[in-house]
Amino acid sequence: MSTNTTHRETETERAEIDEEEHHCPECGGNLKTDESQAETVCEDCGLVVDEDAIDRGPEWRAFDASEKDSKSRVGAPTTKMMHDDGLSTNIGWQNKDAYGNALSASQRQKMQRLRTWNERFRTRDHKERNLKQALGEIDRMASALGLPDNVRETASVIYRQALDKDLLPGRSIEGISTASLHAAARMGNVPRSLDEMSAVSRVDQATFKRAYRYIVRELKLEVQPADPLEYLPRFASDLDLADETERRARELLETAKRQNVHSGKSPVGLAAAAIYAAGVLCNDALTQSEVSAATDMSEVTIRNRYQELLQAAESGRAAAV
Repeated sequence: MSTNTTHRETETERAEIDEEEHHCPECGGNLKTDESQAETVCEDCGLVVDEDAIDRGPEWRAFDASEKDSKSRVGAPTTKMMHDDGLSTNIGWQNKDAYGNALSASQRQKMQRLRTWNERFRTRDHKERNLKQALGEIDRMASALGLPDNVRETASVIYRQALDKDLLPGRSIEGISTASLHAAARMGNVPRSLDEMSAVSRVDQATFKRAYRYIVRELKLEVQPADPLEYLPRFASDLDLADETERRARELLETAKRQNVHSGKSPVGLAAAAIYAAGVLCNDALTQSEVSAATDMSEVTIRNRYQELLQAAESGRAAAV
């Protein structure tokens, strides 16, 4: 069979398929797509040929051209993690053109001047320069602590609120940035201990704690007391605990909370002690030094809290009997 014959047969089959797709399979009438109902129906007999079609248009509605232009979105989404909400233009630092070829010396010099002026135009006043530095600091610390994007966004919003209410005079940018990130982490149920925050911050712990108390009070942030259970999954992952050991540690902490043993005590210390106690009860080869290294708590604290957790568990069992 010749190539031309095969080609004609292929075109005939394609035409037949198109004919079937555009005509009713029952009466042969024309099909019409009703986008408002997401259905394809026959104009003659009313047969619904297709339903629940995917709407590939935008999720918003517009009734005139100006409303359509105002709702239309292009480019990357805005973000509070950048001082200009991510709406500015960045000039790359690679001295290459669109084809990957290296720029000449004069072109490199010209691009360097453009980058310099672009950086100057991105920050119009001292507030924007302050915000740019602070958000960069928040992003650096969040990356070091492994915090998710939603916590970084919340921390950026908290810092912006502090800046708008003029809470920064007399306080360092780094201190308020650390306090904002600490508050955001606790609000996002992924808290980090004071020692962990101090390890990545550029200010000492006393300065950071003062700034934290200050912004929580002035901005009226709803920050709940840290729960030892929130630290447990991360520590269990770092120590590669068995599921049974982690479950037992969770039970110990829940029993301690019911008896109010956790009141006034470090949640990190309680989480560390619960892991060690669970390891002892489940015959898991965990030493105090290993738990201390993973949780950054002293072995003395772990021993003290460990005894309290076991006493609480014993009291709980006695009360149940």
